[in-house]
Amino acid sequence: MSNLKYQDITERIIGAAFEVHKFLGNGFQEVIYQRALAYEMHQFNLEFAREIEQDIFYKDLEEPIGTRRADFVVEQKVLVELKALKAIEDVHLAQVLNYLRAYKLEVALLLNFGSKSLTFKRLVLSARA
Repeated sequence: MSNLKYQDITERIIGAAFEVHKFLGNGFQEVIYQRALAYEMHQFNLEFAREIEQDIFYKDLEEPIGTRRADFVVEQKVLVELKALKAIEDVHLAQVLNYLRAYKLEVALLLNFGSKSLTFKRLVLSARA
C-alpha cells in the first residue's frame, strides 16, 4: 500500500469528482463542474475554499508579488485545478506545478471533466511526497 502525502484528502477529492462526472458526464463549462464539485466535497466532509485569491510568492520574498484565483484549496493543503477539455496537455501540468510553487503548496490534483471519462493527475512539487 502506498503512502502518498495527503493521500486521504486526495482520495476523497477524486471520489467526489467521480460522483460529479458520473452524474453530469462531459460537455459542460468548467464553472458547472466547479459548483457540483463543491457540493460533493461538502458531502465527503472536506474543508475547502473555492475561487479565493491566493498569494503568489517569488523566490525568498516575504511579500507576495500578486494573486491568482485557485479553483479550490482543500484542507489548506491540496490545490485542485479543474479543466473541461478533450484532454489534459503538458502545458496544463506545467501550469499546476507553477501554481504549487507560487502558492507554496506541495500537492495538487488536476481534474478534467471534458473527456468521456473523468481524467486526473496528481502532482507533487517536492521529492519528499
